[in-house]
Amino acid sequence: MIPVAAHIELNMIALHHNVRRVREYAPESKVMAVIKANAYGHGLIKIAQHLSLAVDALAVARLDEGIRLREAGVQGRILILQGFTEVDEIEALLHYQLDVVVHSEQQVQLLESIVLSGVVSVFLKIDTGMNRLGIRPEQFSVLLSRLQQCSCVHQAIVFMTHFANADDVYDAKTAQQLLVFNEVTGAYIGEKSVANSAAIIAWPETRFDWIRPGLMLYGVSPMLMDYTEPLDLLPVMSLYSRIIAIKQVKKGETVGYGASWIADKDTCLGVVSIGYGDGYPRQARQGTPVLINNKRMPLIGRVSMDMLTVDLSHGSKIQLGDQVVLWGDGLPVEEIAACAGTIPYTLLCGITRRVQVVVKEPLGEV
Repeated sequence: MIPVAAHIELNMIALHHNVRRVREYAPESKVMAVIKANAYGHGLIKIAQHLSLAVDALAVARLDEGIRLREAGVQGRILILQGFTEVDEIEALLHYQLDVVVHSEQQVQLLESIVLSGVVSVFLKIDTGMNRLGIRPEQFSVLLSRLQQCSCVHQAIVFMTHFANADDVYDAKTAQQLLVFNEVTGAYIGEKSVANSAAIIAWPETRFDWIRPGLMLYGVSPMLMDYTEPLDLLPVMSLYSRIIAIKQVKKGETVGYGASWIADKDTCLGVVSIGYGDGYPRQARQGTPVLINNKRMPLIGRVSMDMLTVDLSHGSKIQLGDQVVLWGDGLPVEEIAACAGTIPYTLLCGITRRVQVVVKEPLGEV
């Protein structure tokens, strides 16, 4: 067998553990698992197949993602978060039995203009302060009434919003947004959905009929770095590679493009077969850790397309071919993201196609 260099392992045992943690946070709520953007880089179809029986619904950003799921045989409710802009898309929603978010008056007008052979299930989104998608609060009663008169709309309309700052427990914006949402919807009967991963964890008053976990399903904290409460989440994705060269660098010599790292002493370095061509962040700073034989080793020099270099001076018995953990198994992706001046989402979604995927499946029931 040819040795595998850069690869990710997807731990489906961890995925199901995280679903259980979600339900422990909100045992009375239905769970809508957010699997947009290729399931945050974890593989849309594979993750959907595992989650479809473990949660109450799935959510993706765009219509084409929902169609892919249906054509792959994924059953159950699937919500299209970005909605639609054309009549043809509404017809596709009905054909593939997909739920949809309505977030503008223009969408309501399209629904009023069309006659379908069935009905489409709708989530009506209110913009409570994020100022991205959603109708304004003062539009709610009129547009809800118009939707209720549309022959092609299922009348069990769900009310929803999205939080801008739920990852910050000290920020008042989440409470303000929730107040607006409750004031707007309080007099109307309908299921509600407002909680994303951060709100599920830190804002119990937001756990309504439907919750929408995303990042936490994949074992990554959605909270800011100063949040210290234990989450008991397990990483689903681990990124690995291996040592392909070990060499000695003398004091005063430089390493990598731009000669940005200069050895302050004789140094043993290792070359790891991974780089920004695989999705590892080029902007990772000097000292960003990797794990080799369960010991942290610092990045030195610039990350290049196919390789990066690490200081092995404090390691022992490191050999060619030894496995390197870039993030995941014992090394939180949150930490690597901080070292690269970015967020975990960008790292998880940034893995490129040349990286091999290995799936760790549960042995029995989960």
